Amino acid sequence: NRGTLILDATCVPQNIRFPTDVSLLNEGRELLEKMIDTAHAAGATDGTKPRTYRNLARRDWLRFVRDRKPTHKKIRKALRQQLSYVRRDLGYLDAILARHPEALTGKELERLAVIRVLYAQQQEMYDTSTRRVDDRIVSLHQPWVRPIVRGKTAMPVEFGAKVALSLVEGYARVEKFCWDAFNEGTTLQESAEGYKERTGRYPENILVDKIYRTRENLAWCKERGIRLNGPKLGRPPKDKALYRQQLQEERMESGKRNEIEGCIGVCKRRYGLDLVMTRMKHSSEVDVYTAILTRNLFRRLRILLWLF
Repeated sequence: NRGTLILDATCVPQNIRFPTDVSLLNEGRELLEKMIDTAHAAGATDGTKPRTYRNLARRDWLRFVRDRKPTHKKIRKALRQQLSYVRRDLGYLDAILARHPEALTGKELERLAVIRVLYAQQQEMYDTSTRRVDDRIVSLHQPWVRPIVRGKTAMPVEFGAKVALSLVEGYARVEKFCWDAFNEGTTLQESAEGYKERTGRYPENILVDKIYRTRENLAWCKERGIRLNGPKLGRPPKDKALYRQQLQEERMESGKRNEIEGCIGVCKRRYGLDLVMTRMKHSSEVDVYTAILTRNLFRRLRILLWLF
């Protein structure tokens, strides 16, 4: 075994409006009303335009949004109102599409499918009085974005992709990119196997935080002669000198592991990973990979200039 592999994961926030349940339903309602207007202009409503009560819906939305600290009762009332407006509009569009399937464009049909999923999720959370649902939609224009719970004090929840990174000899690599939340501890074995494919050997040391130190990962590393940083399982040794030596080694390894924290911070401050501005799914993924590549190229350039 040779070399050191450092692993960590981070969230790459996407440039979306902060989502709330009422605001998402209101946005979906406005999009549905535009679709009904488009279908009526194309003659798909057989001359009679459905009543959408958009003025009343707009009034209810403005009354709610002007309240800076709405109570739980007011939030429930606003959700019930917006859900009823969205349900009515979806019924109108179902009737229109049953008679005229060509009334909407392909892009509008895709947006309509997203609104249907949003309505089903919000109705389920309203009926069960919960605030969690699988594959929750937080943006109608970017429905692939998911909330990532990070547990930070300033921002406990971030909205974007989760990226697992590795650092070898100062150069970063994307080990896993996913729009859904995942446990980064499951990427340790894949990252070590990828290191072996690139170098022909397993790493001598793997520096990680506590979430990677599962029993499965500890046993897997022990079988392959890989030293995983951190305290051993079980009680500390009775020999105080040995115990102090282990604590000193843990502090030194923890300091070395901070290198990847600095790498993530530099990528977010200088290379755009603090807020991805692109709107398309594939372009956002390319943006993340390009930021990591640019960071590595600048590191390479600094080393070459230092030699001169």
